Amino acid sequence: MSPAPSTRHQTVSRHLQFQLYSQIELTKRGRVFDAPTDVELADHDIVQPDLVIVMNDKRRIITPKRIRGVPDLCIEILSESNPSQDRVLKLEMYQRCGVAEYWIVDPEEQSIDVYVLNPEGHYQPRRHTGETLSPATIPDVDIKVDAIWEE
Repeated sequence: MSPAPSTRHQTVSRHLQFQLYSQIELTKRGRVFDAPTDVELADHDIVQPDLVIVMNDKRRIITPKRIRGVPDLCIEILSESNPSQDRVLKLEMYQRCGVAEYWIVDPEEQSIDVYVLNPEGHYQPRRHTGETLSPATIPDVDIKVDAIWEE
């Protein structure tokens, strides 16, 4: 059995989820799920991202047991035990399966790496710097980055 995420990991996840939930789910534009929620990207590609966003135009992929299909945004919050899992393995899988946007959140570095699929199906990486972060694939959402790191 894997160890539970750290309290820091869970705090960052909750702060990010609250902002996404407030701007997406409370406005009835989509759904925000937290781990553990199975996401079946393809027959043999099943993951449990820390946060998953499915907008209303894709809501058909939400089933009673899992998400079956490609969500709009997947977010992984790095843990000390296996950062390469998120930075290499999941990054490659999300790109291959066509996840339009993927964020890697690093609580220790207080950084967010954003990956957005280009027209050729490859991620264009960028490290977020600034006070707010807006998903490239979801309009009218502004994340206050400093609020994510608050204790």
